[in-house]
Amino acid sequence: MNQSNGNTQPKFNLGALVATPGALNALEESGETPLLFLKRHVTGDWGDLCAEDRKANDNAIAHEGDLEKQMRVFSTYKTKNEVKIWIITEYDRSVTTILLPSEY
Repeated sequence: MNQSNGNTQPKFNLGALVATPGALNALEESGETPLLFLKRHVTGDWGDLCAEDRKANDNAIAHEGDLEKQMRVFSTYKTKNEVKIWIITEYDRSVTTILLPSEY
C-alpha cells in the first residue's frame, strides 16, 4: 500500500463526485464512507497499486493544470469486507468516480 506520509493537502482537483450503485452498496455493507477513500486518493495514497501504476499517478499530477500533460488518476482500495473498489479521476479533473472493477 502506498501511504501519503500523513499529508492531508489535496494534490489535485477531484471535479464532480459520482459513485456507482455497486460501490455505494459495498461501502454501506462495510460501514465505510466514500470520504475515507476519497481523502486517501486526493492526498496521493494510491492504495493497492503496483509501483509502475503509482509512478504513473505521480507523473499525472506532476503536470497539474496543464491539460496537454496531466493524465487520469487511478487508485484501488479494499473495504473492510475485502471488496475491491476503484477511484478514477479523469485527466481533465472534471469528474471522479468510485466504482467496482466489474462496473468499469
